[in-house]
Order: sequence, then C-alpha cells, then structure tokens
Amino acid sequence: MGRARKSKTSKRDKYASFGDMADESDEDADLPKDEAGRRKIKRQYGELLGIRIEKLRGRILNRERINKTIEGIYFICASCMKVCHSLDDGFTEDPANQNNLCGACTKAQAAATTAAAAAKESSGGSSRRSTRSPRKRAAAS
Repeated sequence: MGRARKSKTSKRDKYASFGDMADESDEDADLPKDEAGRRKIKRQYGELLGIRIEKLRGRILNRERINKTIEGIYFICASCMKVCHSLDDGFTEDPANQNNLCGACTKAQAAATTAAAAAKESSGGSSRRSTRSPRKRAAAS
C-alpha cells in the first residue's frame, strides 16, 4: 500500500501567520527603523504578558543601551497600563519603581492636580481662622 498524499491546503495553513506579520510591518513602514523596531517589541511584550500586565503595571520591563549615553527603558505605565518606551512615550520614574508613568499620563495627572488646586482656591476663599479669641470679640463689642 502506498502512502496517502497530503493536500496543499495544509501547507498553506501552516504559513498563514506570515500574512499577519506583513500587515503589521506595512503600518510601521513610514516610521524610522529604530522606532518601528521598538513598536514591534512593545507589541510582542503586550502579547507575551497578556493578562499579567495588570499585575506588573508601573514596573520596568527592560533597560537597553542605545549608545554610550542614551538608555532606553521598556515599562508598563501605571495609569494607562500600556507597554511604553522611554524614547517614544516619555518616562516619569518613580523612586520605588512601583508607579512609573508615560509622558501623556504624567501631563494628564499634572493637569488634574492643578485643576483641583484651582477649584479648591476659588471655592474656599481664605480658610484662615481669626487669631482673636471669642471672649475678646465679645468684650470689644
């Protein structure tokens, strides 16, 4: 008895994922080579970590040396929970490495705190108490 021949469709299915990779590289074609590479690595980190991103939010994933003076850092933003790179997205480092933020979230957080401070100032007026005691006030009148 001879062997049964394999159909050609199974061979096509085996390499179907290469079509997806080509689509992703088309999106990054207009970017510089290094930025496209960082975007690809960020996407791979997102796929690799999956649901654990929430557990690791705010932490540094990897540090890389771009050249002798520049260091690139991959991290998960504590606010938006996206994988970010310090050169692309900005980086606000937390000394405890638990609450690192990207540039956009840092700006949003700063704007929110200034708006809250302005609202507190305008609604409360002066919150200072009088230094006189109530007895002196009653005696003066």
